[in-house]
Amino acid sequence: MKQRIITGIIAGAVFLGLCFMGGLWYHLLVLAMALIGYYEFVKMTKVAPFGGTAVIGYLGVLMFVFPWRLLNLTFPLSWGSGIWLLMLLFLLVTVLSRNRVGIQQVSLLFLASVYVGIGFMYIAESRNTPDGNGLFWTFLLLVSIWASDAGAYFVGRKLGRNKLWPAISPNKTIEGAVGGVVIAVVTAMVFAAVSGGLLPFSNALIIGLACAVIGQLGDLVQSAYKRVYGIKDSGNLLPGHGGILDRCDSWIVVFPFVHMLSLLPY
Repeated sequence: MKQRIITGIIAGAVFLGLCFMGGLWYHLLVLAMALIGYYEFVKMTKVAPFGGTAVIGYLGVLMFVFPWRLLNLTFPLSWGSGIWLLMLLFLLVTVLSRNRVGIQQVSLLFLASVYVGIGFMYIAESRNTPDGNGLFWTFLLLVSIWASDAGAYFVGRKLGRNKLWPAISPNKTIEGAVGGVVIAVVTAMVFAAVSGGLLPFSNALIIGLACAVIGQLGDLVQSAYKRVYGIKDSGNLLPGHGGILDRCDSWIVVFPFVHMLSLLPY
């Protein structure tokens, strides 16, 4: 427990400090987190994490999360074209290796690069928004996710009776999940109340629901694939907390989801 607390304080201070600063340093921190997250995913699947095939995925993650706008650069392709090119490179590996590297392996690595890369891309972009309110939007989503996690944990411990999905995550309960939704919505509403009209209450309601429901689904997704590979944590970078993907499993699905629904009014 002592190690867990110390790790949490140090990691939290570094992340929150750079988040307050914003700009290039924060974006580079998120990029590093993304590359480590991809490494954790690759290692979990028993693929050589720095083998030739995996390297394509690192390049894909770099493509997604690179601070193009902050460096006044423009990505030379459309994002759809970039994803297609990434897919093609992975598929070519199966041909050039004469199927020694199979379609299942490259499919997993392609999935990992998109899952991790796009998730962290939206985390970085949310802080450096053109309207100058990126710190507010980032904290709105992070605090709502954390509130959902805390609500689900404490309500589940106090009132939990019915298992939510025991085959994937045996400790989660329906009562805890509902508690997480309620706390996340209340938290988002508080952000709306203090935003001075920046965040409409209607958007806050949907954002709170998204942070809780989509966030808990993101947690279940990672629980599912970790169970397939028979591991407890995706990594050991953060002693007592697991790896980057363990800490950010909800973030990398909530941030893209909220952006794709245009729930942040900027």
